[in-house]
Amino acid sequence: MKRTLLSLFLLSTSLGVFAQDAVSYQLPPKAMADLLLAKPTPTVSIDSKAEWMLMSERNSYPSVEQLAMPEFRIAGLRINPLNFSLSRQIFISNFSLKNIKTSKTAAISGLPSPLFASLPEWNPGETKISFTNTTSAGVDLYIIDIATAKATKVNKQPLNVVLGNGITWVDNETILYRIATKSANAVPVKPLLPKGPTVQQNLGKASPSPTFQDLIKSPYDEQLFEFFGTSQLVQYKNGTETRIGQPAIYTSLSVSPDKKYLLQRTVNKPFSYLVTYRGFPSTVKITDLSGKTVKILAELPSTEGTPSGYDNTQNVARDYDWRDDEAATVTWAMPLDSGLIKKKVQFHDALYALDAPFSGTAKELFKTETRYRGTEWGDAALALVFEGLRSKQTSKVSRYNPTTGTLETLYALNQTDAYNDPGDPVLTKNKFGRQVVQTVDNGTKLLMNNTVGSSPKGDLPFLAKFDLAAKKNDIIWRSAEGTYEYVADVLDANKLVLLTRRESQKDVPNYFIKNLVLRMADRPLTSFSNPYPGLEGISKEKISYKRSDGVDLTGNLYLPKGYDRAKDGPLPTLIWAYPREFNSAADAAQIRGSKDRFTAISWASPIYWVTQGYAVLDEAEMPIVAKDGKKPNDTYVEQLVANAEAAINKLSDLGVGDRNRMAVGGHSYGAFMTANLLAHTKLFKAGIARSGAYNRTLTPFGFQNEERTYWEVPQLYYEMSPFSYADKIKTPILLIHGDADDNTGTFPINSERLFNAIKGFGGTARFVFLPYEAHSYRGRENLLHMLWEMNNWLDTYVKKAK
Repeated sequence: MKRTLLSLFLLSTSLGVFAQDAVSYQLPPKAMADLLLAKPTPTVSIDSKAEWMLMSERNSYPSVEQLAMPEFRIAGLRINPLNFSLSRQIFISNFSLKNIKTSKTAAISGLPSPLFASLPEWNPGETKISFTNTTSAGVDLYIIDIATAKATKVNKQPLNVVLGNGITWVDNETILYRIATKSANAVPVKPLLPKGPTVQQNLGKASPSPTFQDLIKSPYDEQLFEFFGTSQLVQYKNGTETRIGQPAIYTSLSVSPDKKYLLQRTVNKPFSYLVTYRGFPSTVKITDLSGKTVKILAELPSTEGTPSGYDNTQNVARDYDWRDDEAATVTWAMPLDSGLIKKKVQFHDALYALDAPFSGTAKELFKTETRYRGTEWGDAALALVFEGLRSKQTSKVSRYNPTTGTLETLYALNQTDAYNDPGDPVLTKNKFGRQVVQTVDNGTKLLMNNTVGSSPKGDLPFLAKFDLAAKKNDIIWRSAEGTYEYVADVLDANKLVLLTRRESQKDVPNYFIKNLVLRMADRPLTSFSNPYPGLEGISKEKISYKRSDGVDLTGNLYLPKGYDRAKDGPLPTLIWAYPREFNSAADAAQIRGSKDRFTAISWASPIYWVTQGYAVLDEAEMPIVAKDGKKPNDTYVEQLVANAEAAINKLSDLGVGDRNRMAVGGHSYGAFMTANLLAHTKLFKAGIARSGAYNRTLTPFGFQNEERTYWEVPQLYYEMSPFSYADKIKTPILLIHGDADDNTGTFPINSERLFNAIKGFGGTARFVFLPYEAHSYRGRENLLHMLWEMNNWLDTYVKKAK
């Protein structure tokens, strides 16, 4: 009997060893680690006169130890309790200035060391640049003087940037910002004995809501939000700080074009336990520059009562903003359908305006047939009005004449129709220093910039002139085939002097000045070198293929350096993807992306495995298309399987992919895809699912582009959930999740429960819980270990598969 008990004990401990693999941090192969830790090229910002260029270098991935620093997760925020800022930020590690005319680069004196900078912003005259610097004790505001290349700290009290930086240039010498009202040491202490239980109630009012994370959960959380959210608005000018108004919880602040008024939005109590701070009750008002209230525009309720459905809205005013073409006119939108898009009315929204001194009656400017999405103002004869419906994937742009009040459609298209997208209107500064629509050819045309430029030949960015009378877009410049070049800025709209960013498969992105009128040789501004020598020699091509129902698909195929398909034969293959929904099969079939882009790599990329002897099909198209009058997701699984089969067949037919050694992977919705493919097919040898949602009943009021609720289509929620078929998942699956995931819907419990279910039915699975990681991973040790885990999984179950 004793011997039997001992045997059972040994067996149970042995099983425990196999159930938990408490490994320490590991390193992937050197080639992969070098790619991950490579320093990226600097980002640039150029003034409108093309005289000065600010170059910003970014810090590398922080240590997990930095991620582990204390933080409060409340009201949809992650707050650093030591310095009135958000945690988990990505900082700039160095600035430098380059004089474009002389090509000389100057180091900037007075920069803090070490530098943890954010949010560089030019003043209206482009003679100075502001930025914040974050330390463990607080956030400071610095201003760089371009003429002297010197940075100077200007604030006397630490800034409060928890609810946005709130930094606004009023004129060349005046800047507004928000400061902390108390020391971080005065943070409320959580009592061991609470005042009582946390109680919520609902008295018959419908409050459907997305599954937000990091919400307020207790009275103590309410105290913390009020403490960290409260700030004091100040004005800095000529070395003097002046306080404006009283402390408040500001969520937005903007200066009127004539610099006489402030449009403010501040949070009120009670704080919600269901939505983030952006949905809390709030006051919208106009004050003068001293903080004196001129007009209270609205007392807005919590957004808890917003009807479910992506195009539904509250029956209250929204989108408060200044007109950029007038001195001081505030605008806002109101629903004409009580906020319910399915209500049969001719117009669904209207835009209203109120002029200074804001004592009169608001004027209706125009009505829109669908949901109003914003206005780009121009002049007294021109503004562009944007509207559309997310549920139907439609968008429309109209020309509004502010003088006559007429509204005329310029173009309408599906949001997923990339080929016919005319681009975005180029903007210019008006007399108020505001960005307004740029017209050319005596006001008869718009200058349109399309930085993607999708086409049957792949992405080829372009610049065009849109004829307002003919409603036609004429391309005047387009990226040459074999390269990928887009207009980063229009420096002179009449002389067509452009700042462009150019790259190719072999050439790292660099910046150039291009003159379309003089057609002189492009002038290079930067000469960045390749940060990824480990990827030199790999091949990249965009492959096209069809799925069984005729829908055209594409993907970016990467093959190892020196690979010869005739000699080396088919390779183990990793297919990486992210599904998208389409109402149009024609739009789904459009080619997206370019084979001519320089191969850059992020922590999330699957391209690392091309250095390990794999063929990699990245951005494999996985469209889910509406069929026969149904919604796209009504046939989600069958379309997903058809997409995967088509990709595998194409890779096999090319002779580069080994049909018997295929892996599939994805992040977030791509992880959801991966688990579904393993649950419903035997196409793959292994899968990798990172930070996914696997049980759709945990997101009952909609997910991704599915706006129907669980109670409307419970069978769809069941069938789309791979958790429902966990007993069928026998293909080895590697589940990775950050234990601090902050994304709506992808709670870590998704991976925990799916792993437990697969384990319960005897499947092969491994679950890696990355400490302190959010939905997007950042910790250096975690990222290196993630690559090690993925590489071991692929080598074990794919490369070495029989």
